[in-house]
Amino acid sequence: MTIFQSPFDDVALRDISITERVFEGLRDRPSEVVLTDGPTGRTITAAQFIDQVESLAGGLTARGFGAGHTIALMAPNCPEYCVIFHAVAFAGGTITTINPTYTASEIRHQLQDSRAEFLITVPMFLDTAREALPGTNVTDIATIGKADNTLELSDLMKEPLSAQVLVDLDHHTVVLPYSSGTTGLPKGVMLSHRNLVVNVDQIIAGADFERGEVAAAFLPFFHIYGMTVLMNLHLAGGGGLVTLPRFDLEMFLRISQDYKSKRMWIVPPVALALAKHPMVDQFDLSALQQVFTGAAPLGADLSNAVGARLNCVSLQGYGMTELSPVSHLSPMGSAIPGASGLAAPNVLCRIVDIETGQDLDTGAEGELWIKGPNVMQGYLNNAKATAETIVEDGWLRTGDIAVIDADGQMFIVDRLKELIKYKGFQVAPAELEATLVAMDGITDAAVIGLPDPEAGEIPMAFIVRTENGPDADTIKAHLAKTLSSYKQVHRIDFVTEIPKSASGKILRRFLRDKIKAEG
Repeated sequence: MTIFQSPFDDVALRDISITERVFEGLRDRPSEVVLTDGPTGRTITAAQFIDQVESLAGGLTARGFGAGHTIALMAPNCPEYCVIFHAVAFAGGTITTINPTYTASEIRHQLQDSRAEFLITVPMFLDTAREALPGTNVTDIATIGKADNTLELSDLMKEPLSAQVLVDLDHHTVVLPYSSGTTGLPKGVMLSHRNLVVNVDQIIAGADFERGEVAAAFLPFFHIYGMTVLMNLHLAGGGGLVTLPRFDLEMFLRISQDYKSKRMWIVPPVALALAKHPMVDQFDLSALQQVFTGAAPLGADLSNAVGARLNCVSLQGYGMTELSPVSHLSPMGSAIPGASGLAAPNVLCRIVDIETGQDLDTGAEGELWIKGPNVMQGYLNNAKATAETIVEDGWLRTGDIAVIDADGQMFIVDRLKELIKYKGFQVAPAELEATLVAMDGITDAAVIGLPDPEAGEIPMAFIVRTENGPDADTIKAHLAKTLSSYKQVHRIDFVTEIPKSASGKILRRFLRDKIKAEG
């Protein structure tokens, strides 16, 4: 077996919860502002954050939603998001984070699968949340802010819990973000306190994170990238955050300028804006030392363009929800354009031949396998998918084709799995296909991702329809009502048949080859 070791020293495995780890980074700076709401300027100090977490944890416990219960959180980034997340964790519960742009049917799937019993959202999404409740275990809703005839977050604050509710750090699931894994509908990724704590410490050690770093937090906290790399890392590591409910280039640049940010955490579409948008020149970003790109691979040319324009180091890392999420990162002194970096502390890697299952050596292309304390517990309610993903004594199959060079730098070459990555979000072709074939007049469908310079990939559908089947506009209108904006099909080709294997599996490579042949 050929195993690629991390070049970093291992970090210690701490016997504390993720909230206790965050509190460690806050207790010695009680009066320091650690969270600022970007649009309004509201602030929360370290001491206020701890107080609010403990009071909300006490209130949730008093209402019967503490240890052993799952709470769903569906909200844009704001300081209260961080309080709610850690209050649930401190109370010994499980939190499932929902994309606030989801439709009612998508929300319902996650609520049912996670068995959530309580939902916290914002007034803007209250109607959609209520529409999603039938058929779920949710007994009540609370809002961050005032809404008629609805509990408010402030109503939940009660006698504070003084200590973390005891949980099994390795086996208790503290958070359930949803990922499509390699195929099918979104699956609950079970992450433990151990997973989250060690990944924060892995990033601090491997990415040279420094106390005092303040970043503009537009990466959504419901997504594992924003959850770990922004929310938990900055609070636990002695830094701060200015939260943005959505990406706004001008506000992002202004915050980075005014707070003298040393580092930007971004995704490829933002890298494109930083490289090309004229607005960038209106701001003083001279304090910037590093731009870190994640969620999807960034080409060497675009990475170099960002670094040159901002006069800083542009680098990237690699991860996935199932890895809590970071497994690879690039220290300032060893960034290679186009590389996804070096294995993080405590992380082992293999490159496995997808045909033979044999381990490959330096410079060979194969599937990237990862092992380490940041690997998930498994998929909720899906033993089959878990067994297909975590194999051979804890090795996680990433579904990505990669190369590791002689210096330990890892390069993503291609994607073995079928997921489409649109602006950093995962789009499962199977979900789109199921929605399409459910329409009257559509007899078969296949979805692939097309390369796109701004989005990374855009979904495209091949559709077989009856003589009086729906036209492209009708199909797109139906998808707009049914699925989130990032799951929309951007191009539709009508075909007479979908190429399939003898077992009925869609042969997507034939469809990609067809598009390439057309130029």
